[in-house]
Amino acid sequence: MDQNVLAAAASVSRGVIIDFEKGRRTPGKNNLTAIRAALEAAGVEFINHSGVRLRT
Repeated sequence: MDQNVLAAAASVSRGVIIDFEKGRRTPGKNNLTAIRAALEAAGVEFINHSGVRLRT
């Protein structure tokens, strides 16, 4: 998933994704929730705050 697709799926700006990936800032709680939901909808599974994997 590229930045544009993730941003659109999470309804956030691409700048939010870029800054988060580069460690420039941590998105607010609402944006983090939206990003996580978009990733989960795409098949990503978060594992006890220690990692991620694709759902099988």
